[in-house]
Amino acid sequence: MSSGLQRGAIALVQVFGLAVWFSVSAVVPTLREEWGISSAAAVWLTGSVQLGFVAGAITSAAFNLPDRIRPHVLLAASATLAAGWTLLLAGFVDGMTAAIPLRFLTGVCLAGVYPVGMKLMASWSQSRGRGMAMGVLIAALTLGSTLPHLIGGLGALPWREVLVTAACLGLLGSVIAFSLVRPGPHLAAGAPARNPRYALTMFAERGPRLANLGYFGHMWELYALWTWIPLFLLATPTGETLPGTTGIVVFATIGIAGAIGCLLGGWGADRYGRSPAAVTAMVISGACCALSPLAFDAGPWLLIGFCVIWGASVIADSGVFSTALSETADPRYIGTALTAQTAIGFGLTVVSIQLVPLLAAGVGWRFAFLLLAPGPLIGAVAMKSLGAKRA
Repeated sequence: MSSGLQRGAIALVQVFGLAVWFSVSAVVPTLREEWGISSAAAVWLTGSVQLGFVAGAITSAAFNLPDRIRPHVLLAASATLAAGWTLLLAGFVDGMTAAIPLRFLTGVCLAGVYPVGMKLMASWSQSRGRGMAMGVLIAALTLGSTLPHLIGGLGALPWREVLVTAACLGLLGSVIAFSLVRPGPHLAAGAPARNPRYALTMFAERGPRLANLGYFGHMWELYALWTWIPLFLLATPTGETLPGTTGIVVFATIGIAGAIGCLLGGWGADRYGRSPAAVTAMVISGACCALSPLAFDAGPWLLIGFCVIWGASVIADSGVFSTALSETADPRYIGTALTAQTAIGFGLTVVSIQLVPLLAAGVGWRFAFLLLAPGPLIGAVAMKSLGAKRA
């Protein structure tokens, strides 16, 4: 297959394989009613996936799995297992006691889907076009992560059917990964010596350290916004008058707008440089955090427009950090570096996801997203410094 077809296949695996990520989060309102759980308890239906991802990524980085196992095989196996845990939940679970461990295991397996997909995409991309390639990959992640909102919103399906549909898409992704995806020519040949310490020693190097710091600020904002934007929208004075169901609005404003933002961010990273592209996106998304109390009172269409801008900017820089790290880290351990980056970043998401509803309980949803503003601010400063260093 040509490099273009390979990049397309890798992106398609991400769309399908990551559909299970927010599959349960998309049906939380139904589960709260059916299982009789509080909003605080429901947080763990997302938080457990994030923790599982962190555990899986740490294990993967410690054993250098993305650099020592054929990446397309690791990708296919991980997607299969993540889909399998989701099918078990859909078929046999009736409460939090069993749901939390299965969501944790799903997250563990997703650590072999997303970071490995980044390594494979980098392997098929030369440096001059890698920003756009990573943008395509993150656009695929964005669409895949929000697909359950669309699945549930279009057909008003029972929650079990939403999960089964997402799991079937994950299995389809694993078939594509195993049968079509292969490593590209821009990948270090041969398995390196095991070096679990590189997940930490890379922070001694200025380039990887700044690229990672930018990513961590980005992650503080991203998944908390994705998790709680439905409740933010419903809490607004015009929330009940939004056109279409909340799931469809979330998919349109975060999924579609986010995918477009990823492509624009990738194009900007190749055209203007990694640092300017990331800083621009983080300034815009940080401004959205600061302005969210004002948007809370906006009319339905103005509110959707605000979410479109936020949804595009909050994810537009994600591929830029992966690109920057892939170009500054030791080429023998690119997979390990990317996996360690995501492990720490997703660990931060557990904290911000937990804190946002706590703040909302105290001051209301109008001001809850102000908590996220320091993330893009810190990230923008770090990426500005990286750009100054590389100039």
